[in-house]
Amino acid sequence: MQRYQITDPEQFGDDEVVFRNYLDKSRSFDYILYRDKSKKSLTYIKFAKIFIDILKAREIGKFLIHSNFSLAKKLDAFGVHLTSSQFSDIEKSKELGLFTVVSCHSLEDVEIACKFGADAVTFSPIFQTPNKGEPKGVEALQNVVLKYPNLKVFALGGVVSEVEIRRLKEVNGLYGFASIRFFI
Repeated sequence: MQRYQITDPEQFGDDEVVFRNYLDKSRSFDYILYRDKSKKSLTYIKFAKIFIDILKAREIGKFLIHSNFSLAKKLDAFGVHLTSSQFSDIEKSKELGLFTVVSCHSLEDVEIACKFGADAVTFSPIFQTPNKGEPKGVEALQNVVLKYPNLKVFALGGVVSEVEIRRLKEVNGLYGFASIRFFI
């Protein structure tokens, strides 16, 4: 099962040294996303560059930038993770040669992501998670995976321990899981 770490700005704030240490401790992932909705544009770009430089130097993982496909291409990231309001950007991202993940919260979202050529989706929330609404559950996740067998589907939401991982391993064909809290 592929592991997709989503960075958490609460763990590093605006301190570059703390951010570097945070990334140095991140080791058990296959994919990692630099995501920080709180940073202003120039600070975001600075931290995104640090993120890419560190991960390239370590030669591990597939690293993505959140929502900004132009920046992902400029920094030579592996890919981009688009929000559920960016379906129209999937084709632009793919034209740039980026691995493209899209946040999906319904079967209809997944269908649109597939139509535009996304490589992968996060489907959420699967388990209870703060401020994310009613969990979809493992059964809904299984339905998505069965309906779209050629799509890489990451379960997202409430994956915080091996307890949830064991439940996800029961989903036939699931590509992996994405999480913030599991990796902290």
